[in-house]
Amino acid sequence: MNMKRRIEKTFIYGLLILFSLLFLAPFFWMATTSLKSPDELYLFPPKWIPSNLEFENFKEAWLSQPFTQFLTNSIVVTALATIGQLVSSSLVAYGFARFTFKGRDFLFMVLLATMMIPWEVTMIPLYMEFNFLGWINSLKPLIVPSWFGAPFYIFLLRQFIMSIPKELDEAAKMDGANQFQVFYKIYLPLMKPALILVGVFSILACWNDYLGPLVFLNDQSKYTLTLGLAQFKGMFGVDMEGIMAITFLISLPPLILFFVAQRYIVDDITKTGVKG
Repeated sequence: MNMKRRIEKTFIYGLLILFSLLFLAPFFWMATTSLKSPDELYLFPPKWIPSNLEFENFKEAWLSQPFTQFLTNSIVVTALATIGQLVSSSLVAYGFARFTFKGRDFLFMVLLATMMIPWEVTMIPLYMEFNFLGWINSLKPLIVPSWFGAPFYIFLLRQFIMSIPKELDEAAKMDGANQFQVFYKIYLPLMKPALILVGVFSILACWNDYLGPLVFLNDQSKYTLTLGLAQFKGMFGVDMEGIMAITFLISLPPLILFFVAQRYIVDDITKTGVKG
């Protein structure tokens, strides 16, 4: 039996390593291509490791456009939108999970139904609304909607709150806490794993968003990194090493964020925070 288990584990680990290499291969190719000289880009058979590491590719690609401004815009949009999602989604989720009012279940079903509406369907009405408000060609359309919550994040946080015993509410109220104090002092600390997960999802969505900035932004000074990268491709043709260098730099922050936060996501997402 021990030998059988070892064979099974070896087979499973082998498959996991194989699929990991398949997923890592494009990222590795992007990283090595960004360090190649133009002469090594189109060699056949392809050369995975460049002879000389051309770190100047990163500097030249970054300075070819105002990517520092694009980076600033992306950081502002991502930070403010993520804060808005955490604040609004947690409050709405707490209301659906702990308050009893007429039509609550129906409203929650409507909320879930909106998850099935693709963004492309609401794109034109949103554009008309933001154009009426005078927000086109500003960062507001990318930030303000996040302060009204997102159905998926609300659903995720509500399910997490439902797993927390209601006895905590009663104990806090007996000590004189009001509803907001119960939410702020009791639930928010317990919701840390779910809030981290929502924060990671929101950061990845905002950082990688391309269609939103493409629709709402016209001025280059307002571009985000994804839109700047798209323009970089169009302006300079197929500058493969430059494109790979910028793409590699844009991919690093989400990758680092995921590795930093995965411990909280994997270890704590199923916990309620109540220890016996």
